Amino acid sequence: MQRIGKTVQAVSHELKTMRFTTLKLDSLRDLLVEELCDLYSAETQLLDALPKMEQAASSNELKSAFSHHLEQTREHASRLERIFQQLGENPSGETCEAMKGLIKEGEILVKAKGDPDVQDAGLIGAAQRVEHYEIAGYGTARSLARRLGQGQMVETLQQTLNEEAEADKKLTSIAESNVNVAAASGEQRRFESM
Repeated sequence: MQRIGKTVQAVSHELKTMRFTTLKLDSLRDLLVEELCDLYSAETQLLDALPKMEQAASSNELKSAFSHHLEQTREHASRLERIFQQLGENPSGETCEAMKGLIKEGEILVKAKGDPDVQDAGLIGAAQRVEHYEIAGYGTARSLARRLGQGQMVETLQQTLNEEAEADKKLTSIAESNVNVAAASGEQRRFESM
């Protein structure tokens, strides 16, 4: 039985790394499609993760931000689907392993016990790591599309990039004006009671 487990693990590892070992990039267009597939996988994974983060949050402002970003994420995925149609490409079949890892880290915070304000601060940090990944991905895809003369695609990707940057700024604002303040005051009360 243990041998079967090791074999399954080996096959699983091989499948995860296969994408990187069989990836063929003969043109900038190939790279653009690869970037778009990665982004589409990331967005679809977030469609499952954001409701869990919203439910775990205790701050109403943070819950609202997660809810709003869920709606934006649906639109981001829809925009990518339209881009794939324009390119005559299929977005399925790829899993963004980086987003999978970021979401897994976020799930630890979703399940965390303790001070709800501190948990909210952790959720914001996890969400901002996701936003930074998306900002990097959309910026790269936009630059590739620009180089390939895909003006309409550049505009669409820039719109999403702007929304991701705004989501990041909103999370910073919530953290600095509300959540981190509440988490720190709880910390201050614990020190004072010692």
